[in-house]
Amino acid sequence: MIPENEQYAKLGVMGLRGCEGLIGKVDSYLRQWDVDGGGHGKSKIVHAECPRFRSGEGKGIITQSIRGYDLFILCDLFNYGVTYQMYGITVPMGPDEHYQDLKRVIMATNGKARRITVIMPMLYEGRQHRRFARESLDCAVALQELSGMGVDNLITFDAHDPRVQNAIPLKGFENVQPTYQMIRTLIRTVPDLDIHPDKLVIVSPDEGSMSRCIYYASVLGIDLGMFYKRRDYTTIVDGRNPIIRHEFLGESVEGKDVIVVDDMISTGDSFMSISENLKKRGARRIFIFATFGLFTEGVEGFHEAYRNGMIERVFTTNLLYRDTALLCSPWYTEVDMSKYIAYIISTLNCDHSISQLLNPVQKIKRVVEDKQRGVLR
Repeated sequence: MIPENEQYAKLGVMGLRGCEGLIGKVDSYLRQWDVDGGGHGKSKIVHAECPRFRSGEGKGIITQSIRGYDLFILCDLFNYGVTYQMYGITVPMGPDEHYQDLKRVIMATNGKARRITVIMPMLYEGRQHRRFARESLDCAVALQELSGMGVDNLITFDAHDPRVQNAIPLKGFENVQPTYQMIRTLIRTVPDLDIHPDKLVIVSPDEGSMSRCIYYASVLGIDLGMFYKRRDYTTIVDGRNPIIRHEFLGESVEGKDVIVVDDMISTGDSFMSISENLKKRGARRIFIFATFGLFTEGVEGFHEAYRNGMIERVFTTNLLYRDTALLCSPWYTEVDMSKYIAYIISTLNCDHSISQLLNPVQKIKRVVEDKQRGVLR
């Protein structure tokens, strides 16, 4: 539900490089709803640039006044499709460089915005959220840095460990889950899906994903299983102990469709191993839910798994960059989050609570009931 026009301040939305498509979709909803009463069709986008010198140095420029604005900055720090020229070499931007551009744009506001909210779908250094022995604590330091620069609120999606918000206890931090959008897209994509405890089961790929999987299982009223990883603690590969095998805990999955839920797909090796294990146990179809599809080793492994019947379909959001090879894959389905982001922005701009947006239990129940009646909205 769109809140009434009781603005905190004039609304402005800004998308950093690589977010042009997503911020355009968000802006189209905001224009359609006429959030600030300025007239339908009026764009809310604030344009900014982060040009770079050929030495690799950069700067942030905002090309219009933002004095008194309620400014929302959307950034995709994992968009490796964005490049720049340095010493004649084309260099893809990594998370560190995107993060620097975010800070540059915040500095360019010169403190003139009335309130700044950063929408960072995948949290910067979110997997480096806690310290073991002598190592850096990057995520907490980044949050404190943004807080010190004047950021009032940070909105992220499916944080690897949301407890990292304890680093900024006096600032707003919202961890948003795409549960409703995932379930709705699955129901629309797989019309013969039977949401029943005897036909469908949720599986967590490891202990860390149990909380999100418990939520899925609870709202859908189906059973839950879990894998735990046996690791070789005598060896370190790429900074972590390698996985020896996955052990399964739970009821039989024989003849059932399975939804495997995690926050991200990195290399995809764990998903492949789990899918093979589930198939050996007699699972029928395997659907993968991952908020963020990084696919750091490409998509060929998933192509092979799809050809061999190991996986049926993979669902990830459009919150991160997806290359053409992924978008063209027959097993891939994109979950659009632009309308949800627009709802969050419009609600916060009117200084209303987003609690109902963050807890979509009733919406999930309605879409499941519609599915049972054969009605798709």
